[in-house]
Amino acid sequence: MLPQKTINGITLNIRHTMLPVSNMDRTVDFYTRLLGMDVQRIRDVPDRNERVRYIGYGSEDDGPALELIESAESRGNAPLAPWMGHIALYVSDCYKLSEKLKAEGVEFVSGPGPNRPGGKDIYAFIKDPDGYVIELTERHATTGPVAKLSGEIS
Repeated sequence: MLPQKTINGITLNIRHTMLPVSNMDRTVDFYTRLLGMDVQRIRDVPDRNERVRYIGYGSEDDGPALELIESAESRGNAPLAPWMGHIALYVSDCYKLSEKLKAEGVEFVSGPGPNRPGGKDIYAFIKDPDGYVIELTERHATTGPVAKLSGEIS
């Protein structure tokens, strides 16, 4: 079951993050072959000239997915705007994965290395084929309790 929260009788959880992509085949190859994700669902919309893929780890019902959409607008327009943010992926061995990705020619923005001097948590920032930034994070510390519950007004 997905992590979820119920506020005022409405249950919420993160389902997917949508990313417009310029080349679906190249992008799906990147996430599946290099990062081990599965194609969870295929939903093409021919009358809108769109190709849609849902990818992630395991079933789309068991965890958040990435919704990739290749459309007439996004096709061939890489790199896309950098303000679109980044995706963070937990990885169990950041250095090992980084070696593999470097050998495949993946662009690194920073890292891999400790996220703080002397820290045990390791991170790297990479770019996918469309220029989206992905944070790879090997966490050894726990986040701790929620700092502020949503729905609370101070």
